[in-house]
Amino acid sequence: MKEELKEKITQLQLLEQRMQANAQQKQQLQARLLEIESATSELDNKEESYKIIGTVMVKVQPENLKKELTDKKEVLNIRLESINKQEDKIKEQAESLQKQVQDAMKGGENG
Repeated sequence: MKEELKEKITQLQLLEQRMQANAQQKQQLQARLLEIESATSELDNKEESYKIIGTVMVKVQPENLKKELTDKKEVLNIRLESINKQEDKIKEQAESLQKQVQDAMKGGENG
């Protein structure tokens, strides 16, 4: 029984690490979304715009750049939604494991 308990505690720790990694990814995606939103709003009513490709700055039509940014934003939102779903799933698993660990520990005290 003790080995099973240790295994569950280890699984809980791994789930916590996954949650932290997800939180980091989520934060990075949210920062990129803010950058895109800021850039998109800057393009409003602009007659010319520039885009950096590698080490070269290229002139592009603001409408084209705005469409490109909107497409990137959609992709990031989909990834963010996926991370949120993963986060929910991990939380459920962690709560279940935590309950099992607590029940096992209570059983060990009484037994």
